[in-house]
Amino acid sequence: MSREHSPRRLRRRDRNALIAAALTALSLTVSGCVVVHGEREVLPAATRAEAAKALTAFTTAYNKADKAYDNSLDAPYLTGPFGDITAARLKALHTNSPSGNPNHVPLKLSDVKITIPEKAGWPRWFVADARGNKTGKARWLMVFTRADLGQRWRVAYVTLLAPGAVPEFKTDKDGWAEAVPADSPQLAVAPGKLSAHYATYLENGGQAFAAGPYTSAERANRAKRAHKPGLATQFIDRPLTSGDYAPLALRTADGGALVFFTTHHYEKQTAFTGTTVPAQTKDVQALTKGEVKQSLTLELMAADAALDPAGSGKVSVLGRVPGLIAAQGA
Repeated sequence: MSREHSPRRLRRRDRNALIAAALTALSLTVSGCVVVHGEREVLPAATRAEAAKALTAFTTAYNKADKAYDNSLDAPYLTGPFGDITAARLKALHTNSPSGNPNHVPLKLSDVKITIPEKAGWPRWFVADARGNKTGKARWLMVFTRADLGQRWRVAYVTLLAPGAVPEFKTDKDGWAEAVPADSPQLAVAPGKLSAHYATYLENGGQAFAAGPYTSAERANRAKRAHKPGLATQFIDRPLTSGDYAPLALRTADGGALVFFTTHHYEKQTAFTGTTVPAQTKDVQALTKGEVKQSLTLELMAADAALDPAGSGKVSVLGRVPGLIAAQGA
C-alpha cells in the first residue's frame, strides 16, 4: 500500500477536512452569513420592497387583462377564489366583446398600506390595503400568497371594505404583524372551521354570526327568492378550505383576527310547468352549458372576510365578493 493511501494518512486527511468544515461554518456564523430554513424559522413573509413590487406587478397585469378581456394576461398573478372569479368574468366578457373593453379605465391604487406577518412555513402571505379609483372611497384588501420561494406572488383574496371597516392589526416594535394558525383555539371560531360554519349558517341559520348584510340580510333575501310565482330557487352552500382556498387569518389589535376564507355556492332555479326560467344576462349566458328548458343551476365562488373575536362572541362578516364561475341549463 502506498504512503498516500495508508490508513494513518487517510485518518489524518479526514480529520483535517472536518476541522476545515467546522472553521468554515464558524466563520459564516460570525459574519452573519448563515443559511436560514424558511420552513422552520419565524420570519417576515416578505420584505416591504418585495411586497410593493408584487402589488405593482399585479396592478399592471390586472389592467392589461381588463383592457383586452384576456385572462391569460393576469392568470399568472391570481389564484384561489379571486383567480376563479376573475377567469370566469373575463371569459364571459371576451365572449360578448372579443375586441376587448371599449370602456376600459385603468385601476389605480393609492394610499397603500401593506401588512406583513411573521410566520414559519408555507404558504407565505401578506395583505395590501389601498384605495381604488373605481370604487369610490372603498378600500381594496388584497391577500398576496405564494407556496414556495420559486413562485411569484399571487392575489388569492380581494375584499372591498368601507374605510372605517378595516380593522387595526397587531404589530410588533418592528412593524411585523402576526399570522393566526387555522386551528387556533383562541378565537370564537377557529379560522379553519369558519368556511364550514358560514356555509351551515347560510343554509340553516344559527347564533355564530352577527346580523349584517352578508348574514341575516342574506338569509332574508334568499327566503324571498326561494318561492316566487312560477319559480322555485334552491341554495346549496359548501365550505372550501384546502390548497389555494385555505383560510388566512391576521391578528387584530384587540386580540381577535381578520379571517379571509372561501365558500362555494349553487343556486338552482326551477320553473313550474307552463312557465320559464327568467332570461339571463349575456354574461351569464356566456358561461352556461346546455339548454335552459326548465331549470338553470348557477355555480358561484365567494371570497369572504370576517372579524373573528377573541375568546367568544359572534363573528362579523365584513365583506363578501361572490362571482359566477359556471352555469348549467336543463
